[in-house]
Amino acid sequence: MTDLPEWTLAEGADPGRIKVLALLLDDPNPLHYDPAAARSAGYTGLLNQGPANLAMLANLLLAAFPGGRVRRLSARFGGAVVAGAPLRATGRITAVDDQDGARLVTCEVRLESAGTAVLTGEGVVVCKPVEENSCVTR
Repeated sequence: MTDLPEWTLAEGADPGRIKVLALLLDDPNPLHYDPAAARSAGYTGLLNQGPANLAMLANLLLAAFPGGRVRRLSARFGGAVVAGAPLRATGRITAVDDQDGARLVTCEVRLESAGTAVLTGEGVVVCKPVEENSCVTR
């Protein structure tokens, strides 16, 4: 069906923000806050937390459907996001359904880090009521 506009973060995940999130989450994994530990594990920098990577797919959906809200987002984690690696989220509409006066848009979504897929999944966005100017026409 229809491709979504790409969502990108050319500068990649910020290592300072990765550390702050690790502290806020009380995350004990040193790959999220200790550059030496990340290097000794074979990575070139800190690893971004999985929930933060999933949030990038939510950003893709919300940018594609202004005024919509994410009803469901599920993804399979298939790799790591290393700080500073360029990020690119893509997706495509796979279904549009009208349900209880709202338009539901189902999309396949994917997050790539440095050209490699790290998350793949599906999201459902609820758009404005069908009578209003909904975010997707049939």
